[in-house]
Amino acid sequence: MIFNPCFLIPCYNHGRTLLAVIDALQTDFDYPVLVIDDASSYPTQSIINTLKAPTMVHRLDNNQGKGGAVMAGLKKAKKLGFSHAIQIDADGQHDLNALPELILNAKKYSNNIISGAPIYDESVPKGRLYGRYLTHFWVWVETLSFSIKDSMCGFRVYPVGAVNQVIANNNIGKRMDFDIEIMVKSFWEGIDIRFIDIKVIYPEDGLSHFQPIADNLRITKMHTCLVFGMLRRLPKLLLRKKPKAEKLEHWSKQSESGTYYGMKFLLGIYSLFGRSVFKMCLKPILYYYSLFSKKSVRASTLYLQYLTEYMRKNNIPVTDNLTVYQHLLSFAETMLDKLAAWKGDFTPENLTINNRDVVEKAQNSPQGCLILGSHLGNLELFRALSQSYPELKINALVFTEHAPRFNAVLSAVNPDANLNVIEVNKMGPETAILLSQKIEEGEWVVIVGDRTSTTMSQKVIWADFLGHKAPFPQGPFILASLLKAPVYLLFGLRNESSQQAHFDLHFELFSSQIILPRGKREEALQSVVEKYAQRLQHYTLKAPLQWYNFFNFWTLTGNDDEK
Repeated sequence: MIFNPCFLIPCYNHGRTLLAVIDALQTDFDYPVLVIDDASSYPTQSIINTLKAPTMVHRLDNNQGKGGAVMAGLKKAKKLGFSHAIQIDADGQHDLNALPELILNAKKYSNNIISGAPIYDESVPKGRLYGRYLTHFWVWVETLSFSIKDSMCGFRVYPVGAVNQVIANNNIGKRMDFDIEIMVKSFWEGIDIRFIDIKVIYPEDGLSHFQPIADNLRITKMHTCLVFGMLRRLPKLLLRKKPKAEKLEHWSKQSESGTYYGMKFLLGIYSLFGRSVFKMCLKPILYYYSLFSKKSVRASTLYLQYLTEYMRKNNIPVTDNLTVYQHLLSFAETMLDKLAAWKGDFTPENLTINNRDVVEKAQNSPQGCLILGSHLGNLELFRALSQSYPELKINALVFTEHAPRFNAVLSAVNPDANLNVIEVNKMGPETAILLSQKIEEGEWVVIVGDRTSTTMSQKVIWADFLGHKAPFPQGPFILASLLKAPVYLLFGLRNESSQQAHFDLHFELFSSQIILPRGKREEALQSVVEKYAQRLQHYTLKAPLQWYNFFNFWTLTGNDDEK
């Protein structure tokens, strides 16, 4: 397919912002602009009448609604010979800096719908935000998929021929229900949908055509019909395959799932109704996820298999709740715990600190320390709760780019969430020097010891974990030896026996200083890593469902046989 697009702008009384949008498009792009005037009033019509080529205008005699205007524009685009229509709202809400990436994806995946997935600032009305996430939930149900990350954003590229066929085959809503319905029915007809992140703002004096009562009733009716439509298509939807074949990837390259994206919606539920209602909403989502998220289910199944084999071999009682569903549910609850902690909902009363004397000794030392954590339990919780102790400065090395949406939610909950975060994927000599300075100033540095480097995944030490050899990164332990500081272990585990949210922090001295002598460096490194693996295993057995490495932990990227 030859890529021959046009910009498609539906407009109803947005004359004040329309010209600025068109000027921005024509400054940076050579594509024609097609404006659909949805029977605007005279002031906007007079502005539209001033538009000149290469801008084209198609005027509707009667107001059709946004959906009607877009459908009229798609039909016009097909008649004019365009291959794709790049839909942009006339109100100026969308960040046009994202257009190059949107267009690049449309060229690469020419048969797909490419859509923006909004990242909002504080200007978004909270009522519309929470309503949006409720819509996300129903769309997941209607498609039996997390593929549609956002169904309401008007920043899209449509393949003109394919989408016009969807419109011809279906009765599509013409007003605020259009954006959602065209996504769901396109998905039903086999069109894959891809997303890029975009920033969206709501100007204080912005004009909205959303009618709360009429449009909400219209959307509710639409969702009811779509759910029944899903039931008729149930076998077909269950057999539908993802657009891209799965490959064994390094953990850092695995894209975040709909569970992360849905955390914004679930956070809203938690804020409004509390933890109990949150958990009720979470269960059906996680039940579906446990059935159809192949990568996570495969990783969880392998982990639980190794875990139970080890427990039986060592005469450790195996409980009935060691299932994939319960494992994923525990992970989702921990995501909420992270956000709730930053939100300030937890106090020291929610926390039991084991070995408090060890903590106080480390805190009172003029020299800082290195803390080795893991993806067992909730390391974020400790960093959040430490905000209650301003004299304690903690710096965390994290792979922040692995979950940009979750970090965006975290930052929205608490603007200070990323205050002392250092991205581990940018680790270099300057970072090591910075960390050394922080430790000299009495600060703490936290790094995880259970994930291989994003750039040097082959530099590992193999050690026993749950009865099988697993690769552990060399980096954290070499860094610890270079910093010449005390090393502690930290595990934050949720107390599952407590009715209220309660957590146990386990803080213990790992080594007063890790020394890797010349000539025996490899042997010393092997010994240190094995000791870490043993302690990690010890605490994993205390809280087996709080193991959150959802990839094949016992293999290197692309190599299942190397041990």
